Amino acid sequence: MIVLVSRYLLRKKFSGIALWPFIILKEKRFKDDAVFLNHERIHLRQQIELLVLPFFIWYGVEFLIRWLQYHDRYQAYLNISFEREAYGNEIDLDYLKKRSFWKFVRSL
Repeated sequence: MIVLVSRYLLRKKFSGIALWPFIILKEKRFKDDAVFLNHERIHLRQQIELLVLPFFIWYGVEFLIRWLQYHDRYQAYLNISFEREAYGNEIDLDYLKKRSFWKFVRSL
């Protein structure tokens, strides 16, 4: 995991993004936020399990399906299976130690 800080690489509403093997943060203060970093680490694990490119394809397709379902971009984002898993477990800093393979599938 390589953490980069750049306010220019992310859109206005994004605070951070996981792009294997990087976690890109908008502000330096997020480097000290263990819960935020854990959320992004969960995404890195998901990306590794799906061999990176299929992760982003799945993520995009599921976002479009959820957008049609909810008619709201933010609700669509929150209901992507990858986000459900990450948000649901971000406060458990030991989650990745005990997480089973392809756990995000349970959030479909």
